[in-house]
Amino acid sequence: MQVTIAQALQDAHRLIDYIEARLLLQYALNVDAAFLAAHSDDVLNHEQLDTFQLLVTRRAAGEPVAYLVGEREFYDLTFKVTPAVLIPRPETELLVELALSRIPLNQTCNVLDLGTGSGAIALTIGKHRPLAHVTAVDLSPDALSIARLNAQRLGIHNVQICAGNWFDGLDYNEFNLIISNPPYVAEGDPHLNQGDLRFEPHIALMALNDGLACIRQIIANAPDFLTAGGELLLEHGYDQANICRQLLAECNFINIFSCPDLAGILRVSGGQRDERALATKAHY
Repeated sequence: MQVTIAQALQDAHRLIDYIEARLLLQYALNVDAAFLAAHSDDVLNHEQLDTFQLLVTRRAAGEPVAYLVGEREFYDLTFKVTPAVLIPRPETELLVELALSRIPLNQTCNVLDLGTGSGAIALTIGKHRPLAHVTAVDLSPDALSIARLNAQRLGIHNVQICAGNWFDGLDYNEFNLIISNPPYVAEGDPHLNQGDLRFEPHIALMALNDGLACIRQIIANAPDFLTAGGELLLEHGYDQANICRQLLAECNFINIFSCPDLAGILRVSGGQRDERALATKAHY
């Protein structure tokens, strides 16, 4: 039986979202969306059909489309992703926008991205602020490999990608801006067993102490690594804005704020190191 592109998409739509079916067929055929639209009556050969149907079956079982096709768009760039890294999400673009608004176009600036994963945040900032010096840190060797591959593919050379556990091995008072999308899902949260989260690395999602362990550690130590007047920006969970602002205040940050994402959820909180006082370092 001969199966056309249009028929294959129609059959797949019985199991998965139509847009996802198109993305998977584009990947299977190595074509773009315009090709599918212009060649809807083309007949798939057996190999193409088998490849597409396997992808549809895996997606129907829950595997994220980004992992199936090996990439995800973020901001205005396309990043290689694998199950070793989190899938970049639209709400994290807020963190990038807030960071870019604080980095001058015509001046150098030292930026630190903690827990870089695929490198999406650090590399997007590096691309849009070519005079910035961005340091991207991650504990996972597999994630670092993906981040370095993305830097190479995108031709971004002002981002230094290095292994480390948060601030280990970094110099004090070096960074004008520290940003992070750390693990902030609480251990045992039911969302970890739903949707794409089932397939993503839990080490990059889950944190102890009600999801706040990493956030506490970053806020407590960040003042030592910020320049006078430097700023910290953190992505966090939907219900963590209040505690993040409290933790920032306890560590003597000033100009503390929380900012909503496009869904109206307070998604990023931050503050500025007070030039007039040494931050009291808390230990957790």
